[in-house]
Amino acid sequence: MELGTRLTGRHINIELFQFSFHEALKLYNKEASIEAFNEYFKYGGFPQYLKYKQPEILQELLMDILYRDIVSRYNIRDTKLLQEMAIYLLSNTGKEFSYNSLKKMFNFGSVNTPISYISYMEDSYLLFTVPKFDYSLKKQAINEKKVYFIDNGLIIFNSTSFSSNNGRMLENLIFMALRRKYTDIYYFRDKGECDFVVREGGKIIMAIQACYEITDENKAREINGLMEALIAFDLNGGLIITYNQEDEIKVNYLTVKITPAWKWI
Repeated sequence: MELGTRLTGRHINIELFQFSFHEALKLYNKEASIEAFNEYFKYGGFPQYLKYKQPEILQELLMDILYRDIVSRYNIRDTKLLQEMAIYLLSNTGKEFSYNSLKKMFNFGSVNTPISYISYMEDSYLLFTVPKFDYSLKKQAINEKKVYFIDNGLIIFNSTSFSSNNGRMLENLIFMALRRKYTDIYYFRDKGECDFVVREGGKIIMAIQACYEITDENKAREINGLMEALIAFDLNGGLIITYNQEDEIKVNYLTVKITPAWKWI
């Protein structure tokens, strides 16, 4: 019997995440630095892994979430497809997906199956979906979503194709840092794209771009995507979070701060 069927009345939800960068520093009694951040960036913050440094811990954790938290709870029969879809999404962290594309890719009989599977994975805090911002809730519901996962280490040790994609690792880490504080997180797209806009109290309060390294080739694209969001939501300034670059740029009356992730987080 579910615990919720036995309890009545009001309750308070408390979210408990893996260690933040600050908590990981406290565990090792270290000061914040790019060197300390590099380890957190690669291996995440699950305490048991940080203690024993065994990749099998994070591999088993993924299977435990899928089989104990999802398969047994929701009586899923086709466990292989659930696992295959989870690994596919892990390998495509930070990318857009649609339920129809997942239906076709995995030959589900109905689009309701991938909708349910992703809902189960969200409820188990394995992954999070981020919608494209739109004032129309109907459009927001049908637009493609992006997917992010609870921990970089969990991604790295369960996806053979992801380990060298530093840009998406940084984007995932920034999302999780935002998710610790906020629940209404979106991506914004006009002519360009802004990775994250955060809504609080019915208003967009910040816009953030994630970029591992600003170069001559991507600088205009990253700034323009952020600027579109700043103008659309009447914000005075925004952030571009990088791995280890720092700068400040004035564009007309707007301020764009380029900040190292290890300082911002």
